[in-house]
Amino acid sequence: MLHTFDWNLVRSFLLVLDQGSLLGAARVLGSSQPTVGRHVAELESQLGVVLFERTGRGLVPTTTALTLAKAAREMEAGALQLQTTLSGAKSKTAGTVRITASTPVAVHLLPKLLADMRRLLPDIQVELVSSNQVSNLLRREADIAIRMVRPDQSSLIAKKLGDVALGAYAHQDYLARRGVLREPADLLKHDLIGSDTDTAILQGFQAMGHAATLETFALRTDDFLVQWAAVKAGLGIGFCADYIASAEPKVVPVLTHQLQIPPLPMWLAVHREIRTNPRIRAVFDHLAEGLPALIA
Repeated sequence: MLHTFDWNLVRSFLLVLDQGSLLGAARVLGSSQPTVGRHVAELESQLGVVLFERTGRGLVPTTTALTLAKAAREMEAGALQLQTTLSGAKSKTAGTVRITASTPVAVHLLPKLLADMRRLLPDIQVELVSSNQVSNLLRREADIAIRMVRPDQSSLIAKKLGDVALGAYAHQDYLARRGVLREPADLLKHDLIGSDTDTAILQGFQAMGHAATLETFALRTDDFLVQWAAVKAGLGIGFCADYIASAEPKVVPVLTHQLQIPPLPMWLAVHREIRTNPRIRAVFDHLAEGLPALIA
């Protein structure tokens, strides 16, 4: 059947039919006359029919060739339509996607993933909103959000990526200077690094029965990068995700077994438009595939 043949054979056949000669078809194809001649001969061999009569006036199509030409032109139209569709699909993945993520995620996790994505999807540009505030996807402040809480809006699609393990960490130099901690209560005897307006760590101490206050912390800042920099500098003991601390060998965990800090779930959220937007879908899928391994 015709559809089983090499498309190059069919295309050469149609051009010979249209141009009236092997040389004319070769010029259109940017090929050679012998190559086009081999294409026609191979197609005739596969079909078991004669497509052209070789006469002094050139190539004259047989009745069989004229009959097959209609099906061949339908094949040609289908091939062109497929090419157009593929080109259109590719163009739909071009453009900008706006991602919002917390500062630690934006700094420590996304650069590697975005570098990989740049090689796979070079037509997509990324706007990265590095903020600890939860951007509103419904107001289109972002196309995709990486959140540590599950979004509850029904018009959003959310995928859980995993749980982010947290711990208390200190630089080796700090511990050598101040001594090893043996129980959670020892934390109150050390220089602590925590948040200013975010009271999560403070509430954690209070939940364990320790009367901690803001003054318990030697350094308070809501900027997680500043907290981490202070820990690396040996200022005191701070709290961060394991995936951040794992990259710094001189920063070690403290009270690994005694201090039980609940992990934070990580969610990938997107507006339902993902179902009709190939560009957003491509970025969402790339993040959904890559992030779980980085936080495991």
